[in-house]
Amino acid sequence: MDSRDQMSPTSGSSQSLEALRLRLRAIVAVQEEAELRNFAHALRGDPRRGAQSLVERALRRLGALEDERDRVARMFALRASLFEAGWRAVAGVDEVGVGPLAGPVVAAAVILPERVDLPGINDSKKLTREAREKLDLAIREQAVAVSIGEVSPREIDQRNIYRASLEAMRLAVTGLVPEPDYCLVDARTIPQTPIAQQALIHGDAIDGSIAAASIVAKVYRDHIMAELDSRHPGYGFARHMGYGTALHLEALDRLGASAVHRRSFGPVAAMLDRATKPR
Repeated sequence: MDSRDQMSPTSGSSQSLEALRLRLRAIVAVQEEAELRNFAHALRGDPRRGAQSLVERALRRLGALEDERDRVARMFALRASLFEAGWRAVAGVDEVGVGPLAGPVVAAAVILPERVDLPGINDSKKLTREAREKLDLAIREQAVAVSIGEVSPREIDQRNIYRASLEAMRLAVTGLVPEPDYCLVDARTIPQTPIAQQALIHGDAIDGSIAAASIVAKVYRDHIMAELDSRHPGYGFARHMGYGTALHLEALDRLGASAVHRRSFGPVAAMLDRATKPR
């Protein structure tokens, strides 16, 4: 915000409450902590009840921003300890798409620099689509390396979903350039890799690197499912991303299995079995 627009400690009472409300709204929109402090300080002696209400609102927002900054810092605390221990290229690894009846399982591996600026980062499941898309762009802009591993529905049927998800993770990690020297993985241990790794239960909710990988993987897979929706209309892939919703199950019964359905999954297998039985 332009320094010429900053309020002095005595300037608050000279402005209308509506102008002050608009000013606070603008400060909150850019989430500028220093400006929130200046705003609250400038109005501290304003005798108007409405002005003091704005001070309280500014302080609550300031507290929320400080809490969020501390939460994000905690999410990167383990990674900071790894840097202190001498590791230099720490990758977060996560997969998405284990449960759907259609589409690939996708994993992402992300190496972030030592200093990151990713406010709002969290488990991808806790974020709105808009927030994921914005964070995906920020992660890709700041990352040292990003890699995607993808295993098709046919391979899932051949391997089973557990092995297929591990393979997607392995592909994501081996695709990183530069190669990581340590991996933080969401709840799994990646096979066939000599790289040191640590599995974290609910890692996408407690570790920033894994959360970054979960966001990248989710956004990437959602885009795949939107494309599959145009290639296989009628199933609603762009809405439910292949999960077994009522809409999806109804379409599956009505249209049969598409080329991207997982035939080893119960609802799809049951539908195929019904289709082969004489009526």
